[in-house]
Amino acid sequence: MKTRTLGLGGPTVSAIGLGCMGMSAFYGGRGSDADAIAVIKHALDQGITLLDTADMYGPHTNETLVGRAIDGRRDDVFIATKFGIQLDPSDPHARGINGRPEYVQQACEASLKRLNIETIDLYYQHRVDPEVPIEDTVGAMARLVEQGKVRHLGLSEASADTLRRAAKVHTIAALQSEYSLWSRDPETNGTLTACRELGIGFVPYSPLGRGFLTGTIRNVEDFDEDDYRRHSPRFQGENFDRNLALVESVQAIAQDYGVTPGQLALAWVLSQGEDLVPIPGTKRIGFLDENIAALDIHLTEDDLARIDAIFPPDAASGTRYPAAGMGALNR
Repeated sequence: MKTRTLGLGGPTVSAIGLGCMGMSAFYGGRGSDADAIAVIKHALDQGITLLDTADMYGPHTNETLVGRAIDGRRDDVFIATKFGIQLDPSDPHARGINGRPEYVQQACEASLKRLNIETIDLYYQHRVDPEVPIEDTVGAMARLVEQGKVRHLGLSEASADTLRRAAKVHTIAALQSEYSLWSRDPETNGTLTACRELGIGFVPYSPLGRGFLTGTIRNVEDFDEDDYRRHSPRFQGENFDRNLALVESVQAIAQDYGVTPGQLALAWVLSQGEDLVPIPGTKRIGFLDENIAALDIHLTEDDLARIDAIFPPDAASGTRYPAAGMGALNR
């Protein structure tokens, strides 16, 4: 397994990680816990060390699942989890953001218990709380490092300005944001540049466009009713058709290489810099192996230019999230 380093002098992890969210939440066809645990164990066997979860996935059940999967293999794994998004038990569509210092401590203690570990390797604030200064939230996170409960700190979907303010309080190892051929906001909103200026690693989530860039999704009606993508703007009506045409265009390049569209899309993310560690998620061992194989695909400058001509930064049709979700990004 190839490795990469998160930030300047930060932790070394596998060059790709495994996003575990879909094993417990938001996507349909989740299967059994036993199947999910088998996928996680296979990932560890193949040398993947970075596992990504969050307290709101499930909610809470994904951390418990990951904790069961890594039992007895703590030395083989680098655990990243997140706090800050609070769900309303009475309304599955309602959620709030909490970055208050006292909540940071409470959330960390709860995650440690569910994961059944003593220390979280990378602890992210899932979304920035607009009501709490980032200095206060990161200050509370820094105290977790002092207590030995967390090793490294991260932010998710934070703006460049927030990153710079946070880095003055404590070293930030990583920024996690959506980044793929159809979600290239970090290139245009300054966050990727800020990460490189500050020596912060970049962890792209959904590098396969929530599965869309694999070319296997042909009809949104095939999704289960509780699948997030069934209601996502990019999967609706004309947006879906326009985005599908883009994927089909990229598929021709994948055929030239004798690889799948998903492998090409993942190779594109990997080619954007050694400071990027994407975390594609999957619930199947076959797809996991397919993702790992993308590490061996080398894209030339001509290849990248050809892809960029087909799929420039603003090519995707529709927003990444519904309006309410978009408001919580890049704060």
